[in-house]
Amino acid sequence: MTPQRIVVKLGTSTLTAGTRRLNRAHMLAIVGQMARLKQQGHELILVSSGAQAAGRERLGFPQLDKSLPAKQMLSAIGQSRLMSIYSDLFDIYEIVVAQVLLTRDDLNDRLRYLNARDTLVTLIEQGVLPIINENDTVATEEIRVGDNDNLSAMVASTLEADWLIILTDQQGLYTADPRRDPQARLISEVAHIDDRILALAGGVGSAVGTGGMATKLQAAQVATRSGVTTVIANGALPDVLLRLLDGESLGTRFLPTSTHLEGRKRWLLTGKPQGQLLIDAGAVRALQARDGASLLPIGLLEVRGDFQRGAEVAICGPDGAEIGRGLVAYDSDALRLLCRQHSARIHDILGYSYGDEAVHRNNFVLLKPSL
Repeated sequence: MTPQRIVVKLGTSTLTAGTRRLNRAHMLAIVGQMARLKQQGHELILVSSGAQAAGRERLGFPQLDKSLPAKQMLSAIGQSRLMSIYSDLFDIYEIVVAQVLLTRDDLNDRLRYLNARDTLVTLIEQGVLPIINENDTVATEEIRVGDNDNLSAMVASTLEADWLIILTDQQGLYTADPRRDPQARLISEVAHIDDRILALAGGVGSAVGTGGMATKLQAAQVATRSGVTTVIANGALPDVLLRLLDGESLGTRFLPTSTHLEGRKRWLLTGKPQGQLLIDAGAVRALQARDGASLLPIGLLEVRGDFQRGAEVAICGPDGAEIGRGLVAYDSDALRLLCRQHSARIHDILGYSYGDEAVHRNNFVLLKPSL
């Protein structure tokens, strides 16, 4: 199988196996599956709940109110404990893990989004397995994602993952609540999440988690719109991750409604450019070629406007005619310094580098076939 980028989301009910305590044996079984997939060449990212459950366990299950400070206190105690357990379990397979704590602002603010994405991609490229959780300790209600189902979808979208696998204590999406309706059937595949599908979601499914089927469907909707195949399955199934990647039909599979590239380029066409890049005729030809090249600094003639790294800009030929839109890898001040410079000199000129391209081909959409 071609190596895939896989985001695995583990809910609290899966980590505890339905009890009040983190179930180390069950966690090890899932870690072992992830290790097998990593050995097969797949890239793994783990989005894990369980910090509050770990904090409650560490304090001996105190009776606390449901206020935000109480939850943040439990997260502060439990997050390091959860990471320690994960580190020990992955160490068995000689896999290095890294903790990444995120809030909604980290993924909504363009510059922070790029920094978070670059950090995660660098970890993956170094063979490190990122373990992501919401930064509950400092997050306020206004900036919280609210549940790790939606966080996992945002991460999968950010990293352009091939798979988002949400493991829970439920088998998947049913035609009705199977706890109340014996005629309820498991839906094995969903091509499009519409109001009818959303209406099938019930309330919260577990006393120890923060999300039920509704949040999982929200996550699937976000992920599939970004080109990510999404599966909701029971984490207690033996070798569930390995079997899913082998093509076995388990849980409910939600098919992507677009490709990663289609989604990004569609978004580029709806935005308002924050600046302009004037490029020479050679760069125009390279961008318009059938196989399509990236825009390198050597092709830059002029930078117009002030913008940050990651901004959307209009890309124009030497006569000022717009030929495309793109997301810049450097801010306007840096690009002015890089005009007409070879990519090999980027670090020497700036003192840092975000890569050889001013605009990567994957972040460019062509508007006109020729000048």
